[in-house]
Amino acid sequence: MNLEMEIFTIISHGGDAKATAYKALELAYDGAFNDAEQTLKESQEQLTKAHNTQTKLIQQEINGEEVNMSLLMVHAQDHLMTSISEISLIEQMIKMLQRIQRLEEKI
Repeated sequence: MNLEMEIFTIISHGGDAKATAYKALELAYDGAFNDAEQTLKESQEQLTKAHNTQTKLIQQEINGEEVNMSLLMVHAQDHLMTSISEISLIEQMIKMLQRIQRLEEKI
């Protein structure tokens, strides 16, 4: 696979992971926590695919293969890091929604 395809793989799976995590958050807002948990797992699977591609590129560079740094590569890395950060935050938000629901049930 050529470098541009690898870069687009990172962008695509990173974006899918983030979009799926937001879907999980919407499910949690609606109180569908089991569905939200399953959807978060799907998000993590997409994130893993993006991360594995990134790791492959890093390993190539470590092994002495040239990996050209381009604006597109920078965009892919930025996209992946943003996805990781937002997914982590969404996971915490879902936990907060679960806690709020438990507290409301006590009232």
